[in-house]
Amino acid sequence: MNTVLSRANSLFAFSLSVMAALTFGCFVTTAFKDRRVPVDIHVSKVMLKNVDDFTGPRERSDLGFLTFDLSQRPPVGQLLVVPIFDWNVKQLFLYLSAEYATRSNALNQVVLWDKIVLRGENTKLSLRDVKSKYFFFDDGNGLRANKNITLTLSWNVVPNAGILPLVAGSGHVSLPFPESYETTKSY
Repeated sequence: MNTVLSRANSLFAFSLSVMAALTFGCFVTTAFKDRRVPVDIHVSKVMLKNVDDFTGPRERSDLGFLTFDLSQRPPVGQLLVVPIFDWNVKQLFLYLSAEYATRSNALNQVVLWDKIVLRGENTKLSLRDVKSKYFFFDDGNGLRANKNITLTLSWNVVPNAGILPLVAGSGHVSLPFPESYETTKSY
């Protein structure tokens, strides 16, 4: 009565339905987990230069350099991302961003550093005297004498199944930038 193809189709459709239900169950078990970790950001060196900007009009722009430490609060000397990992986390994308306001823009956001932590790798990160990985350019002179530049560590959780949550660490630091430019050649 039923052909081999119709039975195979029924078996395939049933197995896909069961796999979809299991995947949804996997997602629901970790969807409401709080993935915030207390983070301590310490900036040890801030330097500011005024350099030629070759990407746009031939004007000079501010270029900031930061040296920072990341650790878990209370300070244990390392950033522990162990509480974030569970069986549904494939990898973490950590990034440090700076937010500040200038006269021309109400909100500026710049990513200064990032790191990918895969499952199975060492989740105790020792991050001391880390230099910014990416240039901290401002399209003008908005960094000089800026009193409120806020650094925040955030991460994207890449799960095996489910949504990609964007989590901000519970801790940030606001710092002023110098009022004068550095004239040294090295960082």
